Amino acid sequence: GTAKVLCGPKNVVVERTLTSPGVFLLQMGWGDLGAFGEPSKETPNLDQMAAEGMLFLDFYTASPLCSPSRAALLTGRLPLRNGFYTTNGHARNAYTPQEIVGGIPDSELLLPELLKKAGYTNKIIGKWHLGHRPQFHPLRHGFDEWFGSPNCHFGPYDSSERPNIPVYRDWDMAGRYYEDFKIDLKTGEANLTQLYLQEALDFISKQQASQQPFFLYWAIDATHAPVYASKQFLGTSQRGLYGDAVREIDDSVGKILKHLRQLGISENTFVFFTSDNGAALISAPKQGGSNGPFLCGKQTTFEGGMREPAIAWWPGHIPAGGVSHQLGSVMDLFSTSLSLAGLQPPSDRQIDGIDLLPVILQGKLIDRPIFYYRGNELMAVRAGLYKAHYWTWSNSWEEHSKGIDFCPGQSVAGVTTHTQEEHTYLPLLFHLGRDPGEKYPLSFASEEYQQAVEHISGLVQQHKATLVPGQPQLNVCDQAVMNWAPPGCEKLGKCLKAPESDPKKCSWSH
Repeated sequence: GTAKVLCGPKNVVVERTLTSPGVFLLQMGWGDLGAFGEPSKETPNLDQMAAEGMLFLDFYTASPLCSPSRAALLTGRLPLRNGFYTTNGHARNAYTPQEIVGGIPDSELLLPELLKKAGYTNKIIGKWHLGHRPQFHPLRHGFDEWFGSPNCHFGPYDSSERPNIPVYRDWDMAGRYYEDFKIDLKTGEANLTQLYLQEALDFISKQQASQQPFFLYWAIDATHAPVYASKQFLGTSQRGLYGDAVREIDDSVGKILKHLRQLGISENTFVFFTSDNGAALISAPKQGGSNGPFLCGKQTTFEGGMREPAIAWWPGHIPAGGVSHQLGSVMDLFSTSLSLAGLQPPSDRQIDGIDLLPVILQGKLIDRPIFYYRGNELMAVRAGLYKAHYWTWSNSWEEHSKGIDFCPGQSVAGVTTHTQEEHTYLPLLFHLGRDPGEKYPLSFASEEYQQAVEHISGLVQQHKATLVPGQPQLNVCDQAVMNWAPPGCEKLGKCLKAPESDPKKCSWSH
């Protein structure tokens, strides 16, 4: 989940009143919410949010995994522009594990940095994932407060060979996952979502009391394996532990929206809920979500990896029960939030996000393409209802033989390929209205194919003509830069000795 951002990016000027944007950013699949058709109907608060706001059915991330998509959301720019990609291998997904040397460059302008110009106070709650070395700290890039972690909560679990991930309170670490912030790997019990919820409620109360416009980016990670939920939610879902986590998130969203109403600021707060990538099917079914009718999941540029659940909520401004087929992107939350704050996007760089306010408030449709990138390669393009694949790849045969499968039970001959297949000169074309699951490529000989591909090819040429890649940040790894001794570790007795620096090229298998 971003906009005047309560849990994400959310910002607006309404009758001279600054609107606060909030963005909720999670890892969740398109088919995980009742409003999108999930049959167990276990997300009543998010479904109510959709009923009171606007549902986006054609909303996309900028990358099929976490770090690049978050960098895109906060900069309004494709990962290839902001540096969140690798050149160590063609079309490789890359993110920011502990070993990564790079992070968000100082040259990038992040949404909270710009919102400060309009007097906003900005907070991130949860996962940052844009680099963990001191120069990449979120408080150096526009945020005023932070409670959360620089990396995800996956291993290690004992700090023996690698340090456990730190949890920060503003500039300094407050402890480490699995030590001070417990996650029971056997039962899945952890109270982290409740901590993140209270942080959000307290921050909103404080800003309302001081009449301060704010941006809240609520980026929790309970649905990322290893999945966790609080004790009161464990065992309550038909969907197992993953469903328990979703139910707790849904409950938290409901409490945040209720809090805004009780404080009398709901009509001055723009809230947007979305995901950073499709559900991770590699950890399904026990610890993975649902991508509904779409093909594959996280790590792929098929619809299941890139199309996300998305809900905009702004009482008194967004007509209730709205449904939009606007092609949207997480990068649009950057431009939309700036618009809400009465600010213009930076004019000295290419911004890929568009302002969605005409869509949200007036029901307009803006003609724009969606570009599907995997690392340094443009894999596919959507224009209107057509999607052209210029490259296809799920993952390698070597990885697949080890049980790593991003498309379990969904093999489509010639589409979900285990070698990188180039279709540059004869793209695979799908009509997503008739075939949302990308199972039936259009005939190369048909007039429909020829007209659609000609149109999309023109968009690709125009796009590539102005594309200036940023310096790749995800090429170099070094165990010495891991979270051995984060700021504040001395006070807690949590400093660990780092090994000698030994930088190497990161290996990205898929």
